Amino acid sequence: MKKKRSNPWVFVLELLFVIGVAIGAAALLRQYVISKDVVVGVSMAPTLNNDDRLFSLRTVGIKRNAIVVVNAPDRPNQRYVKRVIGLPGDTVESKNDVLYINGKRQAQPYLKPKFMQPEIKTWAAQRNVNASVVHFTGDFNIATLPSTHSKTVPAGHYFVLGDNRLVSHDSRDFGFLSRSQIESVIIWRYAPIDQMQWY
Repeated sequence: MKKKRSNPWVFVLELLFVIGVAIGAAALLRQYVISKDVVVGVSMAPTLNNDDRLFSLRTVGIKRNAIVVVNAPDRPNQRYVKRVIGLPGDTVESKNDVLYINGKRQAQPYLKPKFMQPEIKTWAAQRNVNASVVHFTGDFNIATLPSTHSKTVPAGHYFVLGDNRLVSHDSRDFGFLSRSQIESVIIWRYAPIDQMQWY
């Protein structure tokens, strides 16, 4: 019995179909599941630095201390990378560089004293003020911030800060973010290669 010869055009069409499906699946993943991002600026230093390359997920829940990519509420077509501090219903306050959520003191292991102290000295020197009276975060209570005007984080909203508190433009300035303004949650820094890290 002779083996039937396959038509080479059928093979080409099948190959093109498989390639098309793969490209379509990748596009859908990028559109609805995975985002590739680049850090611009130093507002998340030392956790993330300018030009770091990141992967993030669009489909995961928002938890406290998650690092998120947000659509800038005050700058069209720009995105920020920030850390989620306050969840819906929370009170948020910072006093003498201690963060309080719902009245309870919070650990902030991502704030590194070796980074903070030189930053405070530089910031103070540039403004000709005494560094000993400068707080890295600055005292605030969301109930008294001009940008928030609320005792608690509203339902469906979040309060975010950058880790480099002296220079970060965040919820202290632009207020709460709605869930729809949070685009994705950072899961992996893949570059620089020697600083790869899961989050």
